[in-house]
Amino acid sequence: MSNTKSSQRYAFDRRRFLTRSAQAASLLGLAHTVPAWARGGDLHHAVIRPGFDEVSGRDIALTIGEGPRVVQGRRGHAVAVNGSVPGPLVRLHEGQPVRLAVTNTLDEDSSIHWHGLLLPFQFDGVPGVSFPGIKPGETFVYDIPPLRQSGTYWWHSHSGLQEQAGHYGPIVVEPAGADAVQADRDYVLLLSEFTPLHPHAIMDKLKKGEDYFNYQQNTWTDDYPLSGADRRMWARMRMMATDILDVTGSTYTYLANGRGPEEGLEFLFKPGERVRLRIINGSAMTFFNFRIPGVKFWVVAADGQNVRPVEVEEFQIGTAETYDIVVEPTGEARAIVAESMDRSGMAVATLASRPGARASVPPLRDPPLLTMADMGMNHGTGGMDHGGDMAGMDHSAMGHDMPSQDTAADPMGGMDMSGMNMRDTSKLPPDVKVGPGIDMVSMNPVDRMGDPGLGLDNVGHKVLTYKDLVALAPNDDLRRPSRQMEIHLTGNMERYMWSFDGKKYTAVTDDPIRFAYNERVRVKLVNDTMMAHPIHLHGHFFELVNGAPADRQPQKHTVIVQPGGSATFDLTADEEGDWAFHCHLLYHMHSGMFQIVTVSPRGNQPDVKRVGED
Repeated sequence: MSNTKSSQRYAFDRRRFLTRSAQAASLLGLAHTVPAWARGGDLHHAVIRPGFDEVSGRDIALTIGEGPRVVQGRRGHAVAVNGSVPGPLVRLHEGQPVRLAVTNTLDEDSSIHWHGLLLPFQFDGVPGVSFPGIKPGETFVYDIPPLRQSGTYWWHSHSGLQEQAGHYGPIVVEPAGADAVQADRDYVLLLSEFTPLHPHAIMDKLKKGEDYFNYQQNTWTDDYPLSGADRRMWARMRMMATDILDVTGSTYTYLANGRGPEEGLEFLFKPGERVRLRIINGSAMTFFNFRIPGVKFWVVAADGQNVRPVEVEEFQIGTAETYDIVVEPTGEARAIVAESMDRSGMAVATLASRPGARASVPPLRDPPLLTMADMGMNHGTGGMDHGGDMAGMDHSAMGHDMPSQDTAADPMGGMDMSGMNMRDTSKLPPDVKVGPGIDMVSMNPVDRMGDPGLGLDNVGHKVLTYKDLVALAPNDDLRRPSRQMEIHLTGNMERYMWSFDGKKYTAVTDDPIRFAYNERVRVKLVNDTMMAHPIHLHGHFFELVNGAPADRQPQKHTVIVQPGGSATFDLTADEEGDWAFHCHLLYHMHSGMFQIVTVSPRGNQPDVKRVGED
């Protein structure tokens, strides 16, 4: 059967499935009692509370509603589940099935995606890809077979921009046997943001001016160690060295379990106890730098999968990632700080030995600046490192002299960038669509999985990198990949356009990324932009090619691709169906950095072009 016929047949099957799913949802709809949080009032005006309850069992009922919300005196609109933001902690058990009946009381369609869970694709929860969505007033039942995993995950809406408004919550899957992580106390810490602005108002402002929320401007203030030449260079490129995050603390209040920094979230401990923190980045647009000032801790799991314990003092967590840590706190209290990557604000909690105990919270650190490496001019070993050191570069080839300035104070190394062509599309592969959606091309995108994250390369203490991660248990597929695939992360920051391979996703003209069932593929992600992107593949775990032994490559569902650099993973495509693949920065996904991955059904393998090995 030709690829064209196979594609047409599978597209037809998907449309038929979506129609049948809608019919099944109606038939399976449970008689849903109005939940306690909404009784005695209008669902659309119930006060939304911070924090979350816990739900568990064979049958779980969740209700999506909306109402007003107040965080540290700022009032806004919220989409909530079971009356709180975050929504309830869903506690599941490895080896046990679960039915989750989700009722939508909004005036618009909604959904829940179970982020990181392995399940049949029709229950993955992405409207238009794996099911039709949940209509107003309807109930959809996610009938999930026995779970094949344990660990820390989360759930969130995949409809419009509801996630920004509060439609998210944590998941903990308890292991069937003994837990490899031993702790005296076990807490969930879900990081997110609050803004009084409607999500569509934020999207509108970003489209009109992508730097709208960036108050940390380096082109006209004297707050940053940049020379006049450097300022002019950034201006010529229509970029800012402080353009780290699209949406910042100028509108966001950063939250820990739905509470602002002044609202007193605390986790109790007794001296000598081991405390496990399950840290989830459930934000819409924020990378956080997590630390417990002055305290070392062990990272024991990444994206729900156990890793060999790594002792660190800080790590950067991208949107949609999860990390489990174990800490042995001492003293009366210890501050927990999750500082936004651009250092415009922080989420705060406390490890407290008694209720009300508090530790001093450090001030925000100086904002980081983008460097040459973030432009894709990192020449790797013997060349420029991620801090901007130009030693070893052949500047004669670029027509520039070797800089003499201290690059720690001058991230451009005193280099005249006027001759640089940051938009040389001839460097792109032929399958990348060149057009107005691309305003930058990485000149030399090297593997940056050893980078700790923007601003963390010179903090004076150990910071986690992907190269530190080693799987605790051996991987079960050690086959050599049969082919390679290279995907470029592309964008035009000025027009706020984001895409894969220069192609903005549209549901009408989508051309899925196709994998044969159970094939082994090495995927290289190349970031042609100056922003870090957390890339998430639904329904699968992939193994980071990070230098760990082949049988111990760490498994993740989300990977940060650093600006101007690359990241590589090995994928076994063993979950058939249609799956979303996208940047997890909400407004990037909404702007087009989204694609469908199709894994062919068993016995219906499409022809796949072998494009190389290793």
